[in-house]
Amino acid sequence: MPVESGSSAAARQAKQKRKSHSLSIRRTNSTEQDRSGLQRDMLEGQDSKLPLSLRSNLLDLFSQIEREFENLYIENLELRREIETLNDRLAADGQTFEGADLAKGALKTKASHSTSQLSQKLKTTYKASTSKIVSSFKATTSRAVCQLVREYVGHRDGIWDLSVTRTQPVVLGTASADHSAMLWSIETGKCLLKYMGHQGSVNSIKFHPTEQMALTASGDQTAHIWRYMVQLPTPQPVADISTPCEDDVDFSDKDEADGEVEGSNDCPSVRVATTTLRSHQGVVIAADWLVGGKQVVTASWDRAANLYDVETSELVHSLTGHDQELTHCCTHPTQRLVVTSSRDTTFRLWDFRDPSIHSVNVFQGHTDTVTSAVFTVGDNVVSGSDDRTVKVWDLKNMRSPIATIRTDSAVNRISVSVNQKIIALPHDNRQVRLFDMSGVRLARLPRSNRQGHRRMVCCSAWCEDNTSCNLFTCGFDRQAIGWNINIPALLQEK
Repeated sequence: MPVESGSSAAARQAKQKRKSHSLSIRRTNSTEQDRSGLQRDMLEGQDSKLPLSLRSNLLDLFSQIEREFENLYIENLELRREIETLNDRLAADGQTFEGADLAKGALKTKASHSTSQLSQKLKTTYKASTSKIVSSFKATTSRAVCQLVREYVGHRDGIWDLSVTRTQPVVLGTASADHSAMLWSIETGKCLLKYMGHQGSVNSIKFHPTEQMALTASGDQTAHIWRYMVQLPTPQPVADISTPCEDDVDFSDKDEADGEVEGSNDCPSVRVATTTLRSHQGVVIAADWLVGGKQVVTASWDRAANLYDVETSELVHSLTGHDQELTHCCTHPTQRLVVTSSRDTTFRLWDFRDPSIHSVNVFQGHTDTVTSAVFTVGDNVVSGSDDRTVKVWDLKNMRSPIATIRTDSAVNRISVSVNQKIIALPHDNRQVRLFDMSGVRLARLPRSNRQGHRRMVCCSAWCEDNTSCNLFTCGFDRQAIGWNINIPALLQEK
């Protein structure tokens, strides 16, 4: 009998292994085929609208999912056995925890800690958001009354800016695109004086803190300082037309001021400025007096703000640094501070308290044009933007705003009341809204086909010392409106 070599024996063993392996695979495949065939037979017997091939594919997918879950279940059982084994070892060493094993205890502690952190974060966020929502609903359903007292009609084009004198007699000033500025009797709505010294649109008007002088900025690339003298007429009785602040029905785009206005030509006029400030190479969009009234600052589309001496008309400082056109400038009521706004999405704070140097800080809190930034009597700056937000900043820490107000329309030149610290927001969509310094909405001024603005509202100005009108607004419907705002102190409590 021939003896089999070692190599042939090894080859035969490998061949037998391959044969047995292929046989086992064949058996497994045949088992799965039998199972799938049985399942297909069951599917054929069921009443379904789906095609047989689609149902078969779905069944195969569900089978694969079932196998995955089986594998996960087996792995879970093995992990549990390992945990129990480790627990038994720790118990033998005397290191078990009362009421729970180590693994479960550690996992439970970690999960509980992370869950509690997430829960606390969600609670804080939810509480903050819902508190603002509740406050907004309180303001909406409040008894706040906004009374339209007087309409000041006489300009032949849109009104960009308005301001109230700081000395007696107290009158309202408006700056218009019709190349004129007007002074009005607040009580009667009558035009008292018209300034016609500019050759371009009058974009801003501000009054001297102690003297009867006005400062106007214009598209003719100049700023004018001019004196005025007016005599107030006898006040007329005011009709009671008070309405809730949320009157917002029956809107109308009808412009009732398109025609010629009678009586606007009857008021006296001033055509010559006392002082003309000429240093800009572009439109002068805004101007304001520094505290004390001995210096003024102007903001221009030439990307610079200029500081002038009133007595000599000389340029003291040229404030450069903005990357695009300036839109507004404002001075602090009690300190030598200036804030300028720009289309470059920033506003800058200029400090002139030290006569030898002036420092500047740049703030990038908005994503679109900063239309205005104003100081409050305290240590706050409030900025408004075309990005539909208004932000409140603390002068002592300007790294991030202390409050953010989000609206549904671009915000124009805002104002903040001295006593109650209420922010008046004029919007492109003809609305005027009132907020407190923490960002809670207090009221919305009424706007309908009977009253309110019919075009974009450009500016707002407070005058809390006046008994009849304590808020004024103006817009491109060629009129200014005097409002009496009565917001109970209870609404401003948080």
